[in-house]
This record gives sequence, structure tokens and C-alpha cells, in this order.
Amino acid sequence: MNIAVVALGKIGLPLAVQFAESGHNVTGVDVNERTVDLINSGIEPFPGEAHLQKKLANVISSGDLRATSSYADAIPDADAVVIVVPLFVDEETAEPVFDWMDAATTSLAEHLSPHTLISYETTLPVGTTRTRWKPMIEKLSGLTEGSDFHLVFSPERVYSGRIFEDLRKYPKLIGALTDEGARLACDFYETTLQFDERPDLKRPNGVWDLGSAEASEMAKLAETTYRDVNIGLANQFGVYAAANGIDVYQVIEACNSQPFSHIHRPGIAVGGHCIPVYPRLYLSTDPDADIVRTARAFNASMPERLVKQAADLLGSLAGMKAVVLGAAYRGGVKETAFSGVFPTAEALKAYGAEVFVHDPLYTDEELRALGFDPYTLADDIDVAILQTDHAEYRDLSPDQLPGVKLLVDGRAITNSEVWTGTPRIVVGGAA
Repeated sequence: MNIAVVALGKIGLPLAVQFAESGHNVTGVDVNERTVDLINSGIEPFPGEAHLQKKLANVISSGDLRATSSYADAIPDADAVVIVVPLFVDEETAEPVFDWMDAATTSLAEHLSPHTLISYETTLPVGTTRTRWKPMIEKLSGLTEGSDFHLVFSPERVYSGRIFEDLRKYPKLIGALTDEGARLACDFYETTLQFDERPDLKRPNGVWDLGSAEASEMAKLAETTYRDVNIGLANQFGVYAAANGIDVYQVIEACNSQPFSHIHRPGIAVGGHCIPVYPRLYLSTDPDADIVRTARAFNASMPERLVKQAADLLGSLAGMKAVVLGAAYRGGVKETAFSGVFPTAEALKAYGAEVFVHDPLYTDEELRALGFDPYTLADDIDVAILQTDHAEYRDLSPDQLPGVKLLVDGRAITNSEVWTGTPRIVVGGAA
């Protein structure tokens, strides 16, 4: 097949490589000319994705993958188009912002040929495929969905850093607008993906048709919103445990020894492109979901809660030097999307502290570009708040933070024995 992949980011590029490795002719479209040039040179434009560089070099060398910034070059000859353009959420209104996806869909529709399968993999509010993309594409292309082209929603279900592994591990969910669209989508993904044996599943691992685009859209939102709600519950338990002298981690371990309990870990922040965002997409079409709204609000409050706890313990943070350890939203991943570093730094400033940031993955120049004053381990500091569970912080000791009066471990990863004699609090109360 001739396949076009729209948006060659951290999800789209590995997908394009996967399709090319499976024996298809793939053209990737991206509006960033530098990204296009790097890919065509066989160079990954972003580091950190396992196996991507080697696989990319191979499929570029073989001619099975090429990149372009022109929709007119990629779309007309495509048998299938896969769209992985980012969808954003407005910080003030919490409503989805479709600008980039609307632009991509417009460009696609203007160059669409008959008999093309179009698959959206970007996570969407329920109903978007049918009520937004279908009429937009039909109007701009002059073609009719269900006869001239077929539309499907098939969410990405991968984790940054292990995308090729996850593509094999998890069932590929699809939901179409017609039976013929579902058949074509199943055929498409069965020829572009390979799946591991999963004896733990009730049906064979592979392509799973959920019967409608809406069911597929909801499945993606449900599996990620579940995690946010679960973390919110764990944070609620953690706050209560800390106030009552209870080690919440011991409690959670005990609960999860029973097979019907799956309590997640509390933490200072929920970051990344997915978990803080997708509950808002769900709420955009289900305003009565009070449980989801409460969990999202509670998780968002955690940085300020821990900073306040530090201020209460020390009497005041005014005039103190405070460092946030970790700019990345997750350990080992150089990405700051919705990272807890931002609200944590803001809360420290609101309490009068002079704020610095340290992260082993970022240079001082990169931290300054993010708006932070960089900190070097071994410089004098008054307060440290561990925000990211980088492996480098697991062995953190007081001598690396000279003068530190308090460590707030927002991820519960530091060694309590190393901190004997130096005040240390852990989210959830396990000192």
C-alpha cells in the first residue's frame, strides 16, 4: 500500500517507520521543514525513542519511507492516511483546541482521492470523528464518506520511549462509521502491525473492532481518565495518611496484595501529553462527570499542597533559596508537557522563595529557555522539592544540597536512611 502519515512527531514518526518496516510505501507529512530534512537524512529529530534511529535509517536507506511538507505530494496517491496531529486543551476554559487538527484535515481533504481510508489516531472527544471530521472532509473534498472514502478512529495506545514494544503488546482498537470502513481498517492494521501473544486476554491480541467510532473514542478516554482518577484517589489517601501519621505506601501495598485492588501511587504532579489532558476531553462531552472533575482538580492541587506543607514546617519560605529537582514530567524522558515543575515553581514564588531548577537531562541554557534559573548540585540551597523521578535522584544525599533545611520528596524515591538527621517529608507521609 501507499500510506501517508500526517505529523511526524513522537508518535507519528515511529508509526511511519513501523508501516514502512511492514513492507509498505510510506510518505510522512510534517509542516516543520527541519523535521522533514532530518528524517530524509535518516536522522531522528528527537532522541530517546528505543530503536527509532536504527529503524529510521534502514527504511530511509531502502526508500520505503520519505518525508515531505507537501500534502499535495503525499495525499493523492495514498491508499490510507493516518493522522497523528496534536490536539490541545485551553488552559483557562479546559476546552479542546482543534486549530492544528482542523488545518491538517483541511489540507488532507483538499487533496483527497476516492477510495482512501482515513484513520485518526489523535485522542478525541467522543463524537468528533462523526460530527466534525466527516462533514468537514465531505464538504472540502466533494466526496461522500462510506462510498468514496472511509473514516475510522483508532487511538494510539503507546508510551513514549517504548513505542515499538507497545505497538506489539496492546490490541489495536478501531471504530468506523460503516461496516465497510471497519473491514478496511481491520485489514489495514493487520497488514501494518504485528502482535505479541497475550494469554492474559480473553480474545486474541490483534485488531479489535469496537463497533463504532464513538466506542473507540471513549475507550481511549476511559483508559487514561481511569489513571487520573486512580491517582487522584491515591493522592487523597496520601494527604489523609500524612495528616494522621500513616505510611500510605504500606497501606497501598497491603491493599494491592488482594487482586481486586489496583491503587496507584500518590505524587506531586500528573504530567505528560495524556493523563492531565484526556480527562478534560472526556469532560468536554460529559459535564456531569463529577468524579472525573474532582480527581483532576485534586491532582492539579498537589504541587501547591506540598509547597504549603513545606512553608508550614519551616515557618516561612520568604527569602529562601528553593530548588525544584526535575523539569521533565516523567523520569528519564526529556519532555516538559504539563510538567509539575511549572506549578511547583509558581507556588514557591508565591510563598516568597527564590526558585531554581535542576534536571540532569537539560542544560543550563535549556532550563533558561523554559524560564527557569538553573541550579547546580553542591550549591547552597535552603529547600529542595523533588518533582521528577529521575534515576539520578534515587541516591540523592544532603551533602549534594549544602545547607538544605528540608527535602520534599514528591515521588517517594529517596532513601530515608541517607536523610537521617535532615528534615525530609514524602508525599503520602512515609518519612
